[in-house]
Amino acid sequence: QVQLVESGGGSVQAGGSLRLSCAASAYTYTTNSMAWFRQAPGKERAGVATIYTASGSTYYADSVKGRFTISRDNAKNMVYLQMNSLKPEDTAMYYCAAGGIGLALQTFKLWGQGTQVTVSS
Repeated sequence: QVQLVESGGGSVQAGGSLRLSCAASAYTYTTNSMAWFRQAPGKERAGVATIYTASGSTYYADSVKGRFTISRDNAKNMVYLQMNSLKPEDTAMYYCAAGGIGLALQTFKLWGQGTQVTVSS
């Protein structure tokens, strides 16, 4: 069964922090890569961070490097996105995805429903 469920979104002021969580079914977690993407109104969906669940290797979009951290808990089939020093331009719907390569959108076929993050100035 393919399942990805995001949680942890909300509203925060600029400079604040949020932690997003993604719960994956056991089958989904075996795809080896988990990622976070985001989509702001009127913009295309874009990669934020990816983690390879076996090796722990991570990849980040330049816009979030040094502010966001992706991590995983293999025992719980969970992936997290710690977001610090949030900016208004981080406002978007954040999606968890699985099974792709790096931050290449088209390679990811498994998606969650998304969780909204709103950062006010």
